[in-house]
Amino acid sequence: MPSCPYVSFDDAEEVRAAEADPRGFLARFPDRVIIDEAQRAPGLFPYLKMEIDRDRDRMGRFILTGSNQFALTRKLTESLAGRIGLLTLLPFERTELPETARSSQILRGSFPELATRGYEGAREWFSSYVGTYLERDVRAVHDVGKLGEFLDLLQLLAVRATQEYNASSIGRDLGIDSKTVEAWISVLEASYVVFRLRPWHANLGKRLVKRSKLFFWDTGLLCHLAGMRSAEALEEGPLGGPVFENLVVAEVLKGALHRGRDIEASFFRESNGLEADLVLHDRDAATILVAEIKSSHTAREAFAAPVERIAGLLSCTPLTHGGIRSAIVYRGEIKSDWPRSGIDYHNYEAFIGGYQGGVRPPGGVMRSSFKVRP
Repeated sequence: MPSCPYVSFDDAEEVRAAEADPRGFLARFPDRVIIDEAQRAPGLFPYLKMEIDRDRDRMGRFILTGSNQFALTRKLTESLAGRIGLLTLLPFERTELPETARSSQILRGSFPELATRGYEGAREWFSSYVGTYLERDVRAVHDVGKLGEFLDLLQLLAVRATQEYNASSIGRDLGIDSKTVEAWISVLEASYVVFRLRPWHANLGKRLVKRSKLFFWDTGLLCHLAGMRSAEALEEGPLGGPVFENLVVAEVLKGALHRGRDIEASFFRESNGLEADLVLHDRDAATILVAEIKSSHTAREAFAAPVERIAGLLSCTPLTHGGIRSAIVYRGEIKSDWPRSGIDYHNYEAFIGGYQGGVRPPGGVMRSSFKVRP
């Protein structure tokens, strides 16, 4: 909103003005205003409520933003319940990044400040981010005990990204109890550092695994915590495939979440090893896409067999009257209905773009957004 007045409460003078004379402060903005770091002036919130109640039909007059997720959300829910619409803005989508930054996204991530300056000083920025996050945000809402143990948890989650999440196993490795691990993971989820992808479970008996898989919203943070400092180290090491999978899943879900659509995302894994990295159930279209994510540049017919088999299993559910397809998401060229009808090989950038830019990919049962299974 280039024509909208903007006030930042990073400016101590503005904070003092808002706290000393809230009515006078709001009178400066009769039409609309963006207030950044709004949580820093808690005395303003009761007056915001009165101004909103004065004319409930005027929506979007006050746009409040803040870098402290917990403090801002608490103020909003305490003071403005029933009067707000909450928007979750995750790091840049791939299609929002400058084109020159996209080749570095998997290693350096999507945080706007880094991407717009060409990732200059990325290591120092992430170190500062982790330190600030630990000291300020997390400790403000939860007793994390020793900060060193919490950092150990972050690093362990990074090297295990996209694997099945087991709080007991993580707790044993770190020397802490599983309840503490769960509490800390909940904080990380609430602050949009990590998210869990639930396993598919619809009417297929007891063969399916029950544990979730854990992902990072930003692969740059993941790589920083895992000690990946170069693209070569990432590509040649054991984390190359998992980080690529994390990138694709997170980008698809970012695009969907930002558009408020309705896709249920999960993964499929049987105890006998049959698996697919991503299952997207489009509720509106009643379609399912079963996808396997490969970091390979080469299309191989063998990639298709597991997802084709899983699609056959899921086709008997009552959820797919709109159709079901299989997909391989990889770095190579697009191949539709190859090696057989109903199977598509998607270049990962085109696949992501189908969710973020509205371009319908080949074979396209992909529309809408996601809901992580409760």
